[in-house]
Amino acid sequence: MAPIPPPPPFDPELAASLELSKDVLSPGFTLDEIATARQGAGIELLGLLDLTMGGAFEVEDRTVPGPEGAPDISLLVCRPVSADPATPLPVIYHVHGGGMVLGNNRAGVDGPLTWARELGAVVVSVEYRLAPEHPHPAPIDDVYAGLLWTAGHAKEIGGDPDRIVIAGASAGGGLTAALALLLRDRQGPPVIGQLLLCPMLDDRNDTVSSHQMAGVGVWDRTANETGWTALLGKRRGGPDVSPYAAPARARDLSGLPPAFLDVGSAETFRDEVVDYASRIWQSGGVAELHVWPGGFHGFDGFTPQASLSQAARAAQLDWIRRLLAS
Repeated sequence: MAPIPPPPPFDPELAASLELSKDVLSPGFTLDEIATARQGAGIELLGLLDLTMGGAFEVEDRTVPGPEGAPDISLLVCRPVSADPATPLPVIYHVHGGGMVLGNNRAGVDGPLTWARELGAVVVSVEYRLAPEHPHPAPIDDVYAGLLWTAGHAKEIGGDPDRIVIAGASAGGGLTAALALLLRDRQGPPVIGQLLLCPMLDDRNDTVSSHQMAGVGVWDRTANETGWTALLGKRRGGPDVSPYAAPARARDLSGLPPAFLDVGSAETFRDEVVDYASRIWQSGGVAELHVWPGGFHGFDGFTPQASLSQAARAAQLDWIRRLLAS
């Protein structure tokens, strides 16, 4: 391989926040550190989130059937309190991030709740089994089962089964992309759009951006190898990886719902996300791509007050608004 050039510079505002958080946001971790990461303070804080958004939502935990022969799964259902029961609302089906090894259905749900408060929508966030204890296909099977329940019971929770948007960030973005592929291939319930936010798409971990960001920022090449190895074991990077595990492996990206993809220019996933969007266009599909200059992985969640983060979140909301209006 040719010498790897230095990474793009971070946005100055983001760089300052990254420096302040460097003791918390380390670039990478190994398989041996997963258990420690699961005990981190960030996981505890999830339990303190005001999921009602100041009383705007009625919040319920639902236990629903999982995949055949597998345990039930937990869905977090958030319905707008002020909604007219006679008017079904759009549904945002959310898949949390965490590198395939961390998190629960409360992680990252503040973003979809913010969209839903602005647009009048129900949010359903799925909890899936985590690797390495539950390797592929357990996570995507749970995500698919949760979507089947959501579509089948949309009216029961105040939602419109014909206006479901699927969304996720990082590992959740990768699982969301995989879900779109599964729904197409199994002729499952239709969804009207997919939001893939800094999605984790390619187990091969060998792009220029993955090498550029080694040891830098958030979620570097080592962390990425950890997540994919936890999910796939020895199959990671090999010839027989399913596109329902790593969507970048899909040969055919036609027939998918419209996609919104965003990624930072200074993060591991940059090149695989840009390639995925390009391949959707090459397949005749619809995609909107944003590459945020100087953004590190998940910057809008870590530093929501930054100007670049506000621009990113505004673009996400604007896309959903236009999608629902079409």
